[in-house]
Amino acid sequence: MAKPKVTFVCIHNSCRSQIAEALGKHFRGEDFDFYSAGTETKPHINQDAVRLMKQLYGIDMDQTQYSKTFDKIPSPDIAIPMGCDVGCPYIGREFDDNWGLPDPTGESDEVFMEVIKSIEKNVLELKS
Repeated sequence: MAKPKVTFVCIHNSCRSQIAEALGKHFRGEDFDFYSAGTETKPHINQDAVRLMKQLYGIDMDQTQYSKTFDKIPSPDIAIPMGCDVGCPYIGREFDDNWGLPDPTGESDEVFMEVIKSIEKNVLELKS
């Protein structure tokens, strides 16, 4: 039986959604196939996120992931936006949940780590 496809969505697909994809694969890759996407892309994943994910989990997102748009990934079974404080993009279907996380871009490492730990908790609690 195929694993459910989970997609994490942020407008730029450069920070929170990338963290969620990496943590999903790291902790729950046996249960789900994980993707992240946005309606726009950035040339690089947020470098603070890359540094902290490497430091906390040994995951090198620069080597395993890249910023991509929603049309470049498989159609999800579960779609979750990271936080729509800036307005969620429309992806052609309703979202299954909204994790409501603030964007830590430009914030301190402590703020980043709070967001990362919230994403980890949510990933661990995902149900198909």
